[in-house]
Amino acid sequence: MRIAMIGTGYVGLVSGACFSEFGVEVTCVDKLHDKIDRLNSGEIPIYEPGLDTLVARNVESGRLRFTTDLATAVKGADAVFIAVGTPSRRGDGHADLSYVFDAAREVAEVAEGYLVVVTKSTVPVGTGRQVAEVISTTRPDLDFDVASNPEFLREGSAIEDFMRPDRVVVGSNSERAFDVLDELYRPLSLNRTPVMRTTLETSELIKYATNSFLATKITFINEIADLCERAGANVQDVARGIGLDGRIGPKFLHPGPGYGGSCFPKDTLALVRTAQELGAPVSIVESVVAANDQRKQDMANRIAHHLGDPAGKTVAVLGLTFKPNTDDMRESPSLVIVPELLRRGAAVRAYDPEGMEEAAKLMDGMTLCESTYEALEGADAMVLVTEWNEFRSLDLARAKEVMGRPMVIDLRNIYSPSDIEAAGFEYHGIGLGHHKGYQGA
Repeated sequence: MRIAMIGTGYVGLVSGACFSEFGVEVTCVDKLHDKIDRLNSGEIPIYEPGLDTLVARNVESGRLRFTTDLATAVKGADAVFIAVGTPSRRGDGHADLSYVFDAAREVAEVAEGYLVVVTKSTVPVGTGRQVAEVISTTRPDLDFDVASNPEFLREGSAIEDFMRPDRVVVGSNSERAFDVLDELYRPLSLNRTPVMRTTLETSELIKYATNSFLATKITFINEIADLCERAGANVQDVARGIGLDGRIGPKFLHPGPGYGGSCFPKDTLALVRTAQELGAPVSIVESVVAANDQRKQDMANRIAHHLGDPAGKTVAVLGLTFKPNTDDMRESPSLVIVPELLRRGAAVRAYDPEGMEEAAKLMDGMTLCESTYEALEGADAMVLVTEWNEFRSLDLARAKEVMGRPMVIDLRNIYSPSDIEAAGFEYHGIGLGHHKGYQGA
């Protein structure tokens, strides 16, 4: 089989590389000449564990190519995937679909025979039908079908998620399109991965509902953590107690500084706007969006509270990306926490294993350090924002030696309070009851 993947961002590049690993001939297309040049020279523009090896292997085999020439990529393809960005539209929070419609129009202009046009981008309900209208208007003579095939990739484990997914969702109104995508996903169905066939609208909504539900679980346990601090309970035990219930499950029940990234913030907001337009508001998700925004500000308040007056104090921030194993800074809690600490007069020394280059583009005023211990030099507090593995086993004696004040503010609860305190540190976690819990500003 042959496919074209429009967009070499996170979704397009990972999906294209993984499809080529299945033996499919994949051509990834992007308008950015510099990006394509970098990919053709073996440089991967994003950090995702294992992606560089996967891309190199399939480029060498001839199954994976990169180009700026859409016509060449589409020629002879069985399916064309649209994997372009759908950022929140400035002003109203709706998903900006301009890139999706532009891609659909350009595909229609160069297509030569039957093909399936697949939206891989995360799009609101009804987008698939709009894509079909764009293509029909551009090329009334074109033989095509439209399908929806949402991605469920977690940054940091995207290759594993693609190769061993919980399910594959395909939405269309055409048996012909289903047959093409069934063949494409045959390696997964042979491994008994459920492949769901749905309507276009159902497939589009599954993606938004999934992300909104997971965001709700995160926000729920964050609020329960705050309640634990007031009530003298331990949120880690509460999370385990409810997570052992098979109806709930343990995933996404880890308290922290709020969710971020490329998906949850924009997808929850887009679902809210779509639901409002259709007259079926999702008040739970509306509350989740508001609570998560406030959560990040609350984390800055929490740090300031433990410091006393932040003015003149030095804070070592460990972790800047929204989660470990990625260089993605989009909607990261650090983008709220660091500027607020700086605004209050603190000096911020920060270190992140992969996110420093991106962080430098987004925040001014902090000092970026080359290592954890450089960041800790003279610090009045160590603040753990992102749970990178290398932060889980610090040399505490060395850390205490270089810090100005031995205090740990652990926004991810990656440390045992007793272990940290035994090493001579003052410890503040999230939702740990009367164990130096934060009682609010």
